[in-house]
Amino acid sequence: MKNKIKKNILLLLVFFLITLILIFFSSAPIFLIKPKGDISLLEKKLILTSILLMLIIIAPVLFLTILFFNKYKNINKNKYNPNWCNSNKIEFLIWIIPISIIFILGLITFKTTYELDPYKNIINFNKPIKIEVISLDWKWLFIYPEENIATINEIYFPKNTPIDFKITSNSVMNSFFIPKLGSQIYSMAGMKSKLHLISNESGNYEGFSSNFSGKGFSGMKFNVVVTENNYDFYKWIKLIKNSKNSILTYEKFNFINKQSENNSIEYFSKVKKNLFNKIISNFDNKINKF
Repeated sequence: MKNKIKKNILLLLVFFLITLILIFFSSAPIFLIKPKGDISLLEKKLILTSILLMLIIIAPVLFLTILFFNKYKNINKNKYNPNWCNSNKIEFLIWIIPISIIFILGLITFKTTYELDPYKNIINFNKPIKIEVISLDWKWLFIYPEENIATINEIYFPKNTPIDFKITSNSVMNSFFIPKLGSQIYSMAGMKSKLHLISNESGNYEGFSSNFSGKGFSGMKFNVVVTENNYDFYKWIKLIKNSKNSILTYEKFNFINKQSENNSIEYFSKVKKNLFNKIISNFDNKINKF
């Protein structure tokens, strides 16, 4: 029986160590430990700090469990002391460390809650780029209000440039998420969410919905292309403007709003003014009528 308990404890410890090794040293593209933006870097730091602080409790517990088992498994029953019931030193030790860790984690969480507020502007020498995001069934519509263009399932922006996302839904609640750049935030019908992100490196990243929204949910992904400079970004803008694609009117929006799965990338050279706000206001009218 004792050997079985010892074996289970050792297996638990080995499993714990293997899990840590896989998380930190795997060659797989784990989003949370391979950030590409200021926000995601701060989130990584917060996660790793929290893990290390919690290990201060977990690691000694695992070690002492094995130590106590080995020490007392063959204890001389003649030394058994049934009247022993308390040790102030042990009580102090097992309580002061967890309380201290919880207090420190509380302070860190309180501080980073404001630092990582998705509504908080990112201070940078570059002018922010505004992108309006609308989640549909099952695709993403992106509007660049200042450039007066729109896309389906693709966004471009330069590196080291703050991105000001305004997010809503024309269907069920969804969740906008670019893992390598930072926080996810919900898109909800009749409401406007905000998210500020920035990328420190150029490259192609994946964005997707992280909230189940129906049978086409798994294909609700979009491309994120971060250009090396503003020239490449505005070259892409000019390419869309000079194309012979259709104008995104409200009637056209009602057409693309129909349910569809695994949608390809589409471009619109012009956009109906205030389309994003009109989509939000339509739900206000429906609520008032109800």
